[in-house]
Amino acid sequence: MTNLLRPHGGVLVELIEPAINESSKIKLSELRSWDLTQRQTCDLELLLNGGFSPLTGFLTQKDYESVLEMMRLRDGTLWPIPITLDVTKEFAESIDIDDSVVLRDQEGVALALLQVSDKWTPDKALEANRVYGTEDRLHPAVDYLFNQSGEVYLGGRITGLELPRHYDYKHLRDSPAELRAKFEKWGWNKVVAFQTRNPMHRAHQELTFRAAKQEEANLLIHPVVGMTKPGDIDHFSRVRCYEHILKEYPEQTTMLSLLPLAMRMGGPKEALWHAIIRKNYGCTHLIVGRDHAGPGKDSQGNDFYGPYDAQELLKEHENELGIKMVPFQMMVYVKEKAEYMPVDDVDEGLTILNISGTEVRRRLAEGLEIPDWFSYPDVVEELRKTKPPRHKQGVTIFFTGLSGAGKSTIANALMIKLLEIGNRPVTLLDGDLVRKHLSSELGFSKEHRNINIQRIGYVASEITKNGGFAICAPIAPYRETRREVRQMIEQEGGFIEIHVATSLEECERRDRKGLYAKARKGIIKEFTGISDPYEEPEAPELVIDTIACTPDEAAQRILLKLEGLGYIK
Repeated sequence: MTNLLRPHGGVLVELIEPAINESSKIKLSELRSWDLTQRQTCDLELLLNGGFSPLTGFLTQKDYESVLEMMRLRDGTLWPIPITLDVTKEFAESIDIDDSVVLRDQEGVALALLQVSDKWTPDKALEANRVYGTEDRLHPAVDYLFNQSGEVYLGGRITGLELPRHYDYKHLRDSPAELRAKFEKWGWNKVVAFQTRNPMHRAHQELTFRAAKQEEANLLIHPVVGMTKPGDIDHFSRVRCYEHILKEYPEQTTMLSLLPLAMRMGGPKEALWHAIIRKNYGCTHLIVGRDHAGPGKDSQGNDFYGPYDAQELLKEHENELGIKMVPFQMMVYVKEKAEYMPVDDVDEGLTILNISGTEVRRRLAEGLEIPDWFSYPDVVEELRKTKPPRHKQGVTIFFTGLSGAGKSTIANALMIKLLEIGNRPVTLLDGDLVRKHLSSELGFSKEHRNINIQRIGYVASEITKNGGFAICAPIAPYRETRREVRQMIEQEGGFIEIHVATSLEECERRDRKGLYAKARKGIIKEFTGISDPYEEPEAPELVIDTIACTPDEAAQRILLKLEGLGYIK
C-alpha cells in the first residue's frame, strides 16, 4: 500500500503491490477465488488506484452501518455510498473470517487479495432507504440491490496484484496519481471537473467553458466509462463524441480523461461521492447540475430526487470536502442572438430554442434532422452510427403465454412474413427448440426456467445488436425475468413483448400431448398454469387472444405494430 501526498488533494491511498503476484503463484492457486461482477470490478479498480481514498478495502460491517446511519465511516470521514463485496450465500459459507480470497476478473486474472475481516447478511431494505431514499425497483441501484446482488457481504483489506486490464483508450485512462502529476507538470493549480454519462452537445460545451472561465481554472472532462444507467449510449460512442467536442475548446485549457466508475444514480449522495472521487483525482472544483446523477422518475411518475437536492447537499459539505461546487447554469439557445446564454440572462420577448434528450432520441430513431445550433455535425454523425433509425435497428419480438396458447404458430407465421419483406435476417428461437439445443440439461424448477429465458434473452440480444429480427416464443412465466431480458435487449435495439392471452381453459382444450391432464393428476410437477403460476405482463406492446383471430391475422397485427413503431417501412 502506498500513500501519496500531492498538492492537488489529500492523502492518496494506492493498494497495488505487484511483487506478491510473482512470489505467491502457488499460494494463490490454493486459495478460494471469487469472480467479480462488472460493478465489483469497477469498484475494485478505484480501490486499487486510489480513486476511493481513504478506503483500504471493501467496507467492514461497522463502517457499512456507519455509512448507512451517518454518511460517514467509523472514524468520522465523510463517505456517502457503501462500497461492499456481495457474494452468494454458498460462497460465504465456504470461507471463514481471516481467510484470504483471490478476487479475479471475468477472464480469471487475479487482481487482488481480500483479507476477510467481516461477513454478514445485510438488511437490503434498510440500505435502499438509507442510501437511495426508496425501495422502488425503477431505481437502478435499488434494482441491483434486490435483484442482482448476492445475499452476503464480505469486508476487509485489499492487497492489489494488478489493475483490471483495459484495451480501449489507454491514452485516456489516467489514475489519480497520474492525473495529479499531469496537473502539477502543466501548472494547472485550479481544475474544474465535468461529470457526464451522456454525449456532450453545444450547450454542454458552452456551460463548461463558462464555468472554467468563471473560476479562472482549467477544465477536466471526466466522463464515466464503467457502468452508467441501463439504456445509456455505450462509452465507445461517447468517447468518440468527446474527442470531437474537445476541438471546440481553446488549446491547452481542457483535457479529457476517463473514469472507470460504476454509478449508482444516487442523486444527492452520489454528488458527494463524485466530489470525493474528483478531489482524489486532483480537481479543485466540480460542476453540479440540476438533478445531478438522478435516475429519472419512480413508478408513480415522480422524480426520485428534487432538482437542486444534490447542489444543496454538496454546498453543505464543500468546506469539509475541500472541493468547491460550481452550480450548473442551464444554457439555452437564443434565436435572435444566435448564441447560447444562461437562461436567467435572456431578456423577455427573445426566442429560446431547446431540444430535450427525449426529443434527440426520437429524432435519431426516426432519422430526422438534428440542427447545427444544438450539436456539432461530427457528434451527430457518431450518434447516428450508434443509434441508427429504427428501420435499420435489430428488434426482438418476445412472445409469452401459456403452453398451447398459440405462440409458436404465430411466431412461425410472423417469421415467414418477415422473410418475405427481406430487409433483415430473421431468427426464430422457439421454446421447444431452445430447450433441445441450448438448455437440454435444465429441468423445470423456477431457477432452471429463469436460466433458460436468460439464455434466450442473451442470444436474442446478440441477434438484435447485429441488426436482425429475433423471434422468441417461450412460456416465460415470470415478470421479473422478462423485465431482465427486456433491459438486456433494449440496450442493443428494439424489444416488443406480445402476450398471447389465450385462456387456460382453451389451452387445456387444445392440449394434444395431454400435458395439462398429467399436470392435474400430479404426474408433471411445476406445470405453468396448474401447479406453477403464470404472471401476466402488465404493459406488453401487444395482446393477442387466439380465440378471436387466426395465426395469419395475428401475424398481420404484429407487422402493423412494427410498422407503427418505425421498425419496418
